[in-house]
Amino acid sequence: MTKSNIPAEAIDLQITDVLRAVPYPANKDQLVEIARDAGASNELLSILDGLPEQDYPDIDSVTRLIGGNFGPGISV
Repeated sequence: MTKSNIPAEAIDLQITDVLRAVPYPANKDQLVEIARDAGASNELLSILDGLPEQDYPDIDSVTRLIGGNFGPGISV
């Protein structure tokens, strides 16, 4: 993932790019840290920081929560 591209992307693309770079299982703090390291927007960092404190076994477990809380869902 190229750090310089992430902040310029639409939020759904940022989410997809960041979550694909995560080694699962991962907890919320790891998701936020990876997004921050990738240069994600404050909007994405806020979304991830709002997730429940738990371990996420795979990308689908994260996108279901994001889609349920923030819109129709994210296509990855």
